[in-house]
Amino acid sequence: MRYTLLALMALFLFTSCKKENTVWETDWSVPVINDTLSLSNLVNDSTLAETGGFYSVDLNRSLFDISINEFVEIPDTTVQGAFGTTFPFISVTPGLEFVNEEEELVLNIADVQLKEIITGEGFIDIELINPLETMAFFTINLPGITKDGIPFVQTYNVPAGSASNPASSSNTISLNGYQLDLTGINGNERNTLRSVVTVVADPAGPTVTMTNTDTVRMNVTLRGMQIDYARGYFGNQIISDTTEVDLDLLNMVQSGVIDLPNTTVKFEVNNGVKVGARALLNFVKNENSSGTIVSLNHPQLGTDFNIDPALGSWSTLSPSQKLIVFDDANSNIEEFLENLGAKNTLGYRIEMNPWGNVSGGNDEIFPQSRLGVNLHVNMPLTVGTNALVVSDTFEVDLTQDLNSTHVVSGEMLLTSSNAFPFSGDVTLKLVNSNGSVLHTISGSQRIQSAQYGSLQAATNLMVANSDVKFVLNEAALVDINDVKSIIVESEFNSMNPITSLNEQMSIPVGAFLGVKLRTRFTTQNQF
Repeated sequence: MRYTLLALMALFLFTSCKKENTVWETDWSVPVINDTLSLSNLVNDSTLAETGGFYSVDLNRSLFDISINEFVEIPDTTVQGAFGTTFPFISVTPGLEFVNEEEELVLNIADVQLKEIITGEGFIDIELINPLETMAFFTINLPGITKDGIPFVQTYNVPAGSASNPASSSNTISLNGYQLDLTGINGNERNTLRSVVTVVADPAGPTVTMTNTDTVRMNVTLRGMQIDYARGYFGNQIISDTTEVDLDLLNMVQSGVIDLPNTTVKFEVNNGVKVGARALLNFVKNENSSGTIVSLNHPQLGTDFNIDPALGSWSTLSPSQKLIVFDDANSNIEEFLENLGAKNTLGYRIEMNPWGNVSGGNDEIFPQSRLGVNLHVNMPLTVGTNALVVSDTFEVDLTQDLNSTHVVSGEMLLTSSNAFPFSGDVTLKLVNSNGSVLHTISGSQRIQSAQYGSLQAATNLMVANSDVKFVLNEAALVDINDVKSIIVESEFNSMNPITSLNEQMSIPVGAFLGVKLRTRFTTQNQF
């Protein structure tokens, strides 16, 4: 409507040389909406299914899902090695191996004791520092880091330096797909890499002197480590959170009653980690647009339950599952759903290894390992509505000059074709900037339910056609400049034409609501 008025004003707002205003009226009809609502796009997307010619709810949603790298996180770690001589000085002849050291590099991993990991991503940065006045050949052997059974061994040349200005060399190697043995030199450590470093003087270089103040250094940094596989003890970890799911569309429901069929809702806890756990579902509640809160009741809520470890291995891994089933026999699930809560809140707590290191350090996580909670809802999409009021608000600008071109009478015409088994009484509320309703305009008739229609051959559906008028009276037009928003309010009912009672209605596959909205205004033009 706003754009219609602006167009009219642009066409007719111009001045005249006549002393007296010329006045005439014109009629305008402008299409506004031509659209069709259906549920077909919700089929096969884990929301709706088709059963016996009618829609059913087949809802599958992940409430939370965590992967291997959220269980075991290896922070970037730098380990420094320093090699020198205890003698006042030694002669380093060409080709002399003057460093041969075996060390353990301890990774900074809190609360987790790892024996073995396989990396999906990661890098090793090696910085080598040479204070001698001859080139040095550093061989870095990390026997615990292998790929395809081949240990990590690299040799690097570092130029000649001096005590006051040591030479250095920096190198980066991708560790993607490497296997890391973290049991140290003796095989009984955890989070510990074994390293062997040898340094050889340039065979073609000069003889130089190394004093006890000259130190050959190696800095090794592990960074960006992402894990594909881990074995060890993952510690006593607690994952606790409150998850909120907002269904903003339900905030449009203002009042009334919805009636749903018997429903089964399942919370499925999946554990793809070879670690035992204990879980607690603290609460599940929702709150509707009126502020009414309904908490879900069930014997399992607020009570700890155990989760078995996953079974199998790489290609045979089988997650364990724990199902909590809510139905009409053990809970108030129907009341919970019929509250139409736009704000849904779930509180949970999961404790890994609640009984300590019962696996002897043989917990395992694989690339496909996940820990998560899924929601499953299955029921016929059979819905009953009784004076269910849904509203939405749209901002508008209907400002017009009453001394120039302006609307003197008008109406909006809504034509509908409805294949849903619900009728709707539509009302428009004109609202000012303070939120006060200036005028309420009721439709001339309701949008009829398909139950009162006739069989449409093209779709093989019952379809009811309706024509609804919304008349803008003189009082509304006088206040039109004060209107800043329009509330569209619809009251839905599912009346059975035989019993004249609101009953649950099944929604046929292919159901649609086609609407066409146009305006018809009479304008007075002055200039």
